[in-house]
Amino acid sequence: MKWLKPVVSTLLLCAAFSSQAAPDLSKVTLVLGDQARNLRSLIEAADVMKDAPYQYRWANFQGAAPLFEAQRAGAVDTSYAGDLPVLMAASGGVPLKIIATNVGDAGSNGLIVPADSPIHSVKDLAGKEVVVSSARGSISQHLLYEALEEAQVKRDTVPVRFVLPTDASAAFNSGQIAAWATFDPYLGIAEQHGARLLRDGKGLTTALSFVTATQSSLDDPAKRAAIVDFTHRLAKAREWALEHPQQYNAVYAQLTRLSPENAQKITPRISHGVRGVTAEDVAKVQKVSNLFSELKILPNKVDVQAITDNSVFTE
Repeated sequence: MKWLKPVVSTLLLCAAFSSQAAPDLSKVTLVLGDQARNLRSLIEAADVMKDAPYQYRWANFQGAAPLFEAQRAGAVDTSYAGDLPVLMAASGGVPLKIIATNVGDAGSNGLIVPADSPIHSVKDLAGKEVVVSSARGSISQHLLYEALEEAQVKRDTVPVRFVLPTDASAAFNSGQIAAWATFDPYLGIAEQHGARLLRDGKGLTTALSFVTATQSSLDDPAKRAAIVDFTHRLAKAREWALEHPQQYNAVYAQLTRLSPENAQKITPRISHGVRGVTAEDVAKVQKVSNLFSELKILPNKVDVQAITDNSVFTE
């Protein structure tokens, strides 16, 4: 029976390897961080999570700043935000990794004024206060600074005040804000209520946003496997939304409590697809990081490649 020993040993090794390669996900619960129900509307419209082998729940935030504070506290396993908010979070010590890229639309970020405003161009902003949503280091601050540079307006001539988008929206609608740098859905809603666009992000910003994962979640083999699975489902959901725009718009409108007509302006510019992080993505965002380090907005320099885990999307 000596011949049985190596066979048994081999079987045990195979079993052990199989256990490591495919962790049990039935006891895993992912907390998926979201902004303005952006991802949730997509996932539910595409119905891609119905057979997920793990539990999940959504944690919704109105902007990136509170979302990343939740990630800092380990209250969410994943988050989703634009390039500069991700850099701001990483610079501030939030333990995250970039794991997937959302190819966005620069038209979803804009600088607007009321319809009857005497401000007709970015040049007219000199000496005027601009409200930026949602916080220091947001994509809207990036847009504002790039727009001022393009218009040859000195940044120090334009006072900036940071306000969360729901509060800013109410103030803008009541005429308390002269100019507002914001993002969808708040941008699209304001435009449909008569706001005038001075400049959007086209040609100025990367229009890239990222799915990030909390480092402690990636260090847990079972949670990492669930996060890998989630990113692939998210990519499939984006593909579905691009192929079924009307169905996606209907679910988005329902979850955001917008009319389908109002949602129609917003949904086409949410995303052009989700994919793995490329070297070009890293290079583009490194330029943003370098700029905002020079401007002393990022508290610490960020090496974008060092906070990127390219392997998650390819597993």
